[in-house]
Amino acid sequence: MSQTRHVPVMLQRCLDLLAPALGDPARPDPVVVDCTLGLGGHSEALLAAFPTARLIALDRDKEALRLSGERLARYGDRATLVHAVYDELPEVLARLQIPKVQGVLFDLGVSSMQLDEADRGFAYAQDAPLDMRMDQSTGMGAAEVLNTYPPGELVRILRAYGEEKQAKRIVSAIVREREKEPFSNSARLVELIRDALPQAAKRTGGNPAKRTFQALRIEVNGELSVLERAIPAAVDSLAVGGRIAVLSYHSLEDRLVKQVFAAGAANTAPPGLPVVPERYQPRLKQLTRGAELPTEEEVAENRRAAPARLRGAERIREEER
Repeated sequence: MSQTRHVPVMLQRCLDLLAPALGDPARPDPVVVDCTLGLGGHSEALLAAFPTARLIALDRDKEALRLSGERLARYGDRATLVHAVYDELPEVLARLQIPKVQGVLFDLGVSSMQLDEADRGFAYAQDAPLDMRMDQSTGMGAAEVLNTYPPGELVRILRAYGEEKQAKRIVSAIVREREKEPFSNSARLVELIRDALPQAAKRTGGNPAKRTFQALRIEVNGELSVLERAIPAAVDSLAVGGRIAVLSYHSLEDRLVKQVFAAGAANTAPPGLPVVPERYQPRLKQLTRGAELPTEEEVAENRRAAPARLRGAERIREEER
């Protein structure tokens, strides 16, 4: 399992966004949270770039924690690695007795390790058991979803999470095939999708199975419902002057992040007030104009960066209790 192949996405831009909060001499010993540790590329760069920072890193994947633990071992007690899903951030910080943090980073989507380990079933390019769980110790895998969900629910998942226009056609084929024999491996599903789609649909947007696999992965890991809780919780954990950077990989994630940041940056006063009281003032300042994209050079070097969208925000006001 080589770690050298892992290239963190938009790394320098993430460091630049977080730097004013983590490199400020007025704030000694800042705390930064990497909510999606993965193989530890972003975490390692944060520890190297900000020598006084303490890192708290979360991942639901025990194998990722083990590998990153080896990678970050030389930083000793500056790095605390925690087996947790990122919406558990408030509980993790409470347990570690950390009231507020100066930086939070999310790199959403599937880690390179999960895509590259054939037996995890995330990748549609190789045959593997249909699992797709980021934490293999809990929950149901993708095969169980395919074999047991009612047709209407499968159609909803493919449309909502995969933005798959041919959802009905694909689900009809899945239901027909699972009655003959339950699904267990990815190659059979990929072949079924290819056969189910009309010619025109196969000519656009890369591998025709991509959207279905994305939808199953999001469903299996509860990614969007977790993210709906996690982003507001992360904003709440920031001290004034603290910053958050979020890398998304599809429009559903990015839309969610955009909504939370926009709401935090809005003035919530009723119309017509001559002076806006403090409690209605924005809590956040947006640091990116819309979502920033990777450069062409970066995409050429690391094709997994292609769909990335980066947004950043700064906490500018405490919540009034």
